[in-house]
Amino acid sequence: MPRPNPAQLLYGSATVICSTLAMLLLSQTRSVVWTAAIAVTALALGLLVALTAPSAHARLRRRASVGRVTAPSPAQPARHGRPDALTASHATAAPAASATPAGMGVRH
Repeated sequence: MPRPNPAQLLYGSATVICSTLAMLLLSQTRSVVWTAAIAVTALALGLLVALTAPSAHARLRRRASVGRVTAPSPAQPARHGRPDALTASHATAAPAASATPAGMGVRH
């Protein structure tokens, strides 16, 4: 099992402290047995939060894999050295004469 990172330790510790204080204040218990039960419950809750908090390393790995394409999808077949239509249309020279009649499309 990998070691928890500092953020996970912080989340778990904060959960233990806040949940212990909240349960003790809300229950207003004076019994040692109930105080121990609250402490054990708060520790279990803090451990659950610390283990389920996403680690920074996994988040960075997930972000890096989002932009990466490993194989072409069925909708886009592989282009074995063939330029696509957009690249070819931009690579050609501009037409000598304009396709629009004179005066159309010109703003004054």
